Amino acid sequence: MNIEALLSPKAFVGLDGVTHLCTGGESPWLKVHEEVYAEFARLKSGGDEGRRLIYARGEACREKLGRLWGVPAKRVAFVPSAAEGMSWLARGLEWAPGDNVVTTNLEFPSVAYAWRNLRELGVEVRMVEHRDWEIDEEDLLEAVDERTRVLAVSQVSFYTGQNLDIEQLSVGLKGKDTLLAVDATHASGVVQVTAGLADLCVSSSYKWMLATHGVAPCYLSERAEERTEESAFGWHNLAVWPAQRAERHPEVDVKAMPEKLEPGNPAMVVVMFLDRALEILLGLGMERIEVHAKNLSEFIDAGLQKARRTVISPSRRAGRSGNTCFLAEDAKGVQQQLAKDQVLVWGEYGRVRISGHLYNSSEDVERFLDALAQI
Repeated sequence: MNIEALLSPKAFVGLDGVTHLCTGGESPWLKVHEEVYAEFARLKSGGDEGRRLIYARGEACREKLGRLWGVPAKRVAFVPSAAEGMSWLARGLEWAPGDNVVTTNLEFPSVAYAWRNLRELGVEVRMVEHRDWEIDEEDLLEAVDERTRVLAVSQVSFYTGQNLDIEQLSVGLKGKDTLLAVDATHASGVVQVTAGLADLCVSSSYKWMLATHGVAPCYLSERAEERTEESAFGWHNLAVWPAQRAERHPEVDVKAMPEKLEPGNPAMVVVMFLDRALEILLGLGMERIEVHAKNLSEFIDAGLQKARRTVISPSRRAGRSGNTCFLAEDAKGVQQQLAKDQVLVWGEYGRVRISGHLYNSSEDVERFLDALAQI
């Protein structure tokens, strides 16, 4: 199989002689980000006008995110992390004893444990178990009852790479009061994300979206907004100007989305990095990127099966993502051994994760498989 990279590895810093297959942990750094930082530095020194232009770049980024996720830009806010987006629901909903949250027992901690303090209020967290490393969407829906306030999942599993059918979950919740909260960290930028199917959709930007830490775009539906109380306040999300000048009044209105979720300034340099990365992703097209990633996943899977490794990622193409994973007792040791051959993967929790993105090719996969055969 011959799979050509959609974007040359030469577009990234430090990939000469390196096979980088660990975007699921940390993406490589785009060289064009050096230009972005230089622009940020110039604007940062430009006083009020410079700040205005930095904000303008932020709004351009918000518009691109709306296009990427198929939602109105005004419903996308910049929060510090995916964990904060999920926790915003946990803090903001009005909970009662007997309420419950449904999630999975293979979830990333920031999804599985966003609700841990609610146990004191008598709220149950139901963790649906995997079936031979796959989560069944019907099992999730069957765990939902009239007291389920939130169904919280990752679109793509950090552990197995399974790409859940979010549309099936969304349709299955029609007519129910349950909110659907989705962490798209391992989906956004590599497979299609339709944020409007969820009530909250949040994603880190340092992985598949090719930016870095400090900003996580977060979509919030009108339904979720109506049901949640704000839990953080600052100059950026309060209507203090022009209603107030220097003196503070006892009451002040909270701004509408998207500022509602942004009590202070987002990390604007990261927003500018994300804006530039989104130009590349949107320019290539998400449909094309997803096909490329799934082709790589199938190639990796076939090689792992031939090497008699225990693959835990779905074999169904619809269930695939950019992550392909196999079990290994000493996963970190496998990662470290491969790194000696300049092959970068991610190993933890008893499994090794190989992540193929737009800068990877079949040559990268072959090099990985050759190096793995020596372990």
